[in-house]
Order: sequence, then C-alpha cells, then structure tokens
Amino acid sequence: MDMLISVVSTVFWGLVTISILIFIHEGGHFLAARACGIRVTEFFLGMPCRFNLHTTLRRSGTKIGVTPILLGGYAAICGMDDLDIPSTPDVLASIHRHGTVTVEELALELGIDAEDVQEACIQLMGWGSIAPVFADDDRKRDKYEAGTFAALPRDAAGNTVYDGRTFDAAHATGEGEAWEPPMGQDAFFEHERSRTYAGVGFLKRAFMLVAGIAVNVVFGFLLLMSVYSIIGFDVPVDVNRIGSVVEGSPADAAGLESGDVVISVNGEQTDSWTALVTALQAAGDTDPGATISLDVERDGSQRTVEITPDEEGLIGINVPYENFTLNPVDSFFVSADYIYQTVSGVISLLVPTQTMEVLSGSTSIVGISVMSAQAAASGPAIYLTFAALISLSVGLMNLLPIPPLDGGKLVIEVVQAITRRKVPLRIRSILSYVGVALFMALFVYMLQQDITRFF
Repeated sequence: MDMLISVVSTVFWGLVTISILIFIHEGGHFLAARACGIRVTEFFLGMPCRFNLHTTLRRSGTKIGVTPILLGGYAAICGMDDLDIPSTPDVLASIHRHGTVTVEELALELGIDAEDVQEACIQLMGWGSIAPVFADDDRKRDKYEAGTFAALPRDAAGNTVYDGRTFDAAHATGEGEAWEPPMGQDAFFEHERSRTYAGVGFLKRAFMLVAGIAVNVVFGFLLLMSVYSIIGFDVPVDVNRIGSVVEGSPADAAGLESGDVVISVNGEQTDSWTALVTALQAAGDTDPGATISLDVERDGSQRTVEITPDEEGLIGINVPYENFTLNPVDSFFVSADYIYQTVSGVISLLVPTQTMEVLSGSTSIVGISVMSAQAAASGPAIYLTFAALISLSVGLMNLLPIPPLDGGKLVIEVVQAITRRKVPLRIRSILSYVGVALFMALFVYMLQQDITRFF
C-alpha cells in the first residue's frame, strides 16, 4: 500500500508541476498572439482531446478549458503552419458564398481535386475562417475528417468572433449563412491571412515566440521572490536546543522532546549545536556504545538523562530550524542569481566539452516527478522553490536554437527576415524531425540516469 501511495503521489505531483508550467508557457504565447491581433481558437490545460471541459471567451471566441490528458497544455494560434495551397482563396470565397457546402460540391464547382479542397479547408479551419459541420448520426467527429464546412458568423467588415472587440456581433450573420465579401476575393483572402501568425511581420512573430519563454522566466523569478520575501525559508540554527526527536530512537525512549536545551554532554558544556555534536562524537569515539549522560533543561528545570546510542552511534536528535525572510532587495538579487545560473547551464549545454557534464546533472520528466513529490512533502516553500526553478528551466531551455523549440523557430524567422525568402516547408520539416529525434535520444539517456538515481 505504501508503494502504491508513493507511486500515485509521484505521478500526481509530476503532472501538476509540468502541466501548470507548460500551461503558463502557452499562456504567454496566447496573450502575445491576442495582443498582436492574431486569432487563437483554443487554449487548454492538457493535450488535445475530443473530451474536455471548456468555456468560450466572449471577447476573443477562444475555447479555454482543461482536457483529461494532463501532459502539458497548448494554445492553438491560427496560421502557425505557413503553407502555400493555391486553391485556398477560391475555397474560402466559395464556402462563404454558399454558407454551408460539401467538399464534393466545392470540388465540382471549382474544378479541382477533392483532396486539394480538403487540404484548403483544413488550412482555413486552422485560420479560424470556417467551421466543420457534422450530421447528428455522423460518427466522424474529428474536424479534420469533416466532409461539410460552414462559414463562420461575419460582420460587415468581415470580422469573426475570433477577432475580439472588432467583431460586431449585433450585425453579423449566423454560422452557416451565406456572406459575400465586400472587398473582393483576393482582398478577403489577405484579410483572413492577416489575422494569422503567417500573415504578420517578423517582429510580431518573434514577439509571440519569445513571449512563452518570457512568461516562464518572469513567473519563476516572481515565485522565488515570493518564497524568499513572504513565505520565508528554514535555516539551521547553531544553538544547543533540540529541533526534533526521531520517533523510536534512543532519545525518544529517554524522554527527550523538541525544544529541550542540552547544557552538557558527559559533563562537557555545550553552548551551541556545533559543540553538542562535537561532544556526542567525542563520547562515541572514546567508548563506543557506552551510555551518555546529558544535562537537559526544560521549562526552567534541569534534569540528567542517560542515553545509549544505537548501532550507528546516533541518539536520534535533529538540529533546530528557524524561518527567515529576506527584504525585497535581497530576494531580488538572490532570485536573479538563480536566473544567471540557469542561463549558464543552458549555455554550457551548447559547449561540446561541457555537454555531457551538464546532461549528467539533468533529469527527465520521471526525475522531475519524483523530485516534485519530494519537494511537496517537504513543505510549501521547498515545493514552490522547486517549481520556480523548473519554470526557469522550461523557459530558458526553449531558447535553444533547435526546432521545434521556440528558439529553433526564432532562428528560422531570423533567417527568413535576413534573406527575405521563406525557408521551404521540406527543410523546416526535416529540421523538426531531427530536433525531435535529438530530444528523444536525450530523454532516453536521462531516463536511464533517473532509473539508476531514484530506483
């Protein structure tokens, strides 16, 4: 039963810690996208799943909620996949002329292959421009398998509910109603693309990519400052007072209690914890296993206690701790130092001569789960400090110039901005596959370390 409880606790705290921190990271992307006027269709705690609990934000139309697959989180920012599909403008205009139409009807009307129509519709769904339609008895509930599509509600300017405050809901069409774009087919297509990640300039794209990293770093920094300035941290105190007594130990059997003051050990005065430990060690070295005499003060009265150490030479008492808090200035510099150390660790990972050393001290999600449970069991201050450090790591590790991390995407954006040419999808895909393979290899390596370290 104890083993089961330990496993459940480890899984629970691991999921809570990782999911919340990734959700915060995605929250940075979400807020930055909305600040740039980019549509975001979904923002969830947990991985994508058909079954979820959510509500729809009135101002942006974004579905926000939680899924049962608590392995992180995601923000569905429109237009992240910058694909060139020639039929998309025609399909977009045709769907809005009809209001609701099937893929087969579009293919026949436009004289193009049904697969090309389906591909264009998937892109437009990703832009927040159209919606899938399912019959009540249709078993295919995956939006990517829909065979019928509908125009979203549109106001006179062509805005949808995903466009936030600019959307005039009082004078808009309903979903599935025909709507004729007043600006012409090509202008309508550019209007829709301008509300996506792919349709904005370099600075806005870079801002959206960096926002998730920044939020993780700021969150971790503020959490550390809160721990040091408000919650405080326990520090061992060098006084001759017993902090705690180990249950079932010789000290416990002799009746010693937390708060007792040890005046002397075998007649040798002890005015600090250091002196107390030294005197106990000296007594054990002189005559191992012999009974030790402690003069103890409790509530103003003194008494002598005789204790026989256990087989390891211990009597079972622990150092006392006191809670300390730092002023805001000191906590600022201490928290900033953690950021500096994390940045140094990430940079060291890129130095070939230091890579293996850094990896040997790193851990996988399994190790993070184990340490999360241990930190939670040690109290709020320890757990929140641990969560803050993981938040810093999640944020700064995402700066690594490796796709599909944000840093890797940012490098591609920089290359495109300098060359003024789009990096081909094939190249981007290959880089992403290589990046995923690299991280899988690192995960396996660190998982092996964690198994050896913790199990």
